[in-house]
Amino acid sequence: MALRNMSRRQFIASLAAAGATVAYSGSRLVAQTQNANPRRLDLHHHFASPRWIKRTAEIKRQGWEAFQDYTPAKAIEGMDKAGIETAFVSCTEPGIWYGDNFAIERAESISMARDMNEYGARMMSDYKGRFGLFAVLPLPDVDASLKEIEYAFDTLKADGVGLLTSYGDIWQGDKRFQPVFDELNRRNAVVYSHPTDAACCHNLAGQNPATLEWFTDTSRTILSLVAEGPAVGGRGEGRTPSAATRYGNIKFIWSHGGGNLIASTRIIGAVSEKDLSETPPLNSHLHHIRRFYYDTAGALNPIVMQGLKKLLGGTSHIVFGTDFPYGNIATFPQALPTVGFNANEIRGINRDNAVAILPKYKS
Repeated sequence: MALRNMSRRQFIASLAAAGATVAYSGSRLVAQTQNANPRRLDLHHHFASPRWIKRTAEIKRQGWEAFQDYTPAKAIEGMDKAGIETAFVSCTEPGIWYGDNFAIERAESISMARDMNEYGARMMSDYKGRFGLFAVLPLPDVDASLKEIEYAFDTLKADGVGLLTSYGDIWQGDKRFQPVFDELNRRNAVVYSHPTDAACCHNLAGQNPATLEWFTDTSRTILSLVAEGPAVGGRGEGRTPSAATRYGNIKFIWSHGGGNLIASTRIIGAVSEKDLSETPPLNSHLHHIRRFYYDTAGALNPIVMQGLKKLLGGTSHIVFGTDFPYGNIATFPQALPTVGFNANEIRGINRDNAVAILPKYKS
C-alpha cells in the first residue's frame, strides 16, 4: 500500500507540538509535574522486532520510517526524559499482516506474532521493570490466537494482549471472535486496542486515515462490543446481551481517548445531565463505556479530555499513553497540565489509574 499524503510521524508530531506550545507556557504545575518523579506507566507504547521492522520497510506501510532506528535502549532513553518508569509495549497498525487478504499471509502472520512476542519478552527480561508486554495475536485465525494466548500468558508472562480495532471485515464484538474473547475473559485479561483502517476504508476521500478513519474504527469496534444483539425469534423485547456484557472480566483500553467516541453519541444512546450524574444501569451502554479505559495519546487537548471526563464521571479510567516512537515522547507529560486537570487527576493518569488494572506494578 502506498504511503499516504502525510506520514503518521508527521501527524502525531503535529498533535504533540500543539500541546507542547501551550505546555511551555511556564506554568508552575508543569515544572512540578516534570520534577516530581511521577513514575509514569505508558500504556500506549509501540515496539518492533528486527524481523517486523524489515518486513514493514519492504511494504512501506504508513509509519514505517519511525521504526528504522528503533531499539529498546532508545525507547528507554525517551522514557527517562518523560518520567516513564514502565512502558507496556504493543504492535502498532497494520499489525502482523499487511494486505487485505489474510489467507495469503496466514502462515507468515502466525510466525510473526510469535517472533514479536518473544522479542517483547526478551525486552522485559533484559530491562527488568522498564517494559511490560501486550502480546500480539494472529487474528483473525481463532485457533492460532488461542494457542498464542496460552503461550503469551503462561510462558512469556505477558501483561495483556494488544489488538487492532478490526481485522479485515471483522470488529472485536463479532461472534467469530467469541472463543478468543471468552478465553481472555476467563483469564481476566487486559486488552489494549490500537486503531487501523479496515479494508473498507483506505484513503477515503483521499485523506490520511490518521486524521479521522482510525478514530472512527475505534468507535466502530466499541459499538460492536456494547450493542445488544437482535431478539431471539425476531424483533422486539428480549434482545441478546452485548459482547461487552459477556466479556465482563476483560479490562479494555482504547487508544487516543476512545477515538471519536465523544462525538458518536448514538453509540452511548440518549443521556441527560441526570443520567451522567448517576450510576448507569448495569450492562447499559453507558455502564460499559464507563468501565473501559482510555489513553491520552493523540488526545491531549481540553475538548477531548474534558468531554471524556464528563462522559466517564471523572478521570479514574483515563491512563497515560504516548504512542512512542511517533512524535516527541518528552512533550506528552508537559501537555497534561494544559487540558484542565488538577494535580490529583494528573497523578492518577500518570500511574494510579493503570495500577488499578495492572496491580503487580503497584509498588
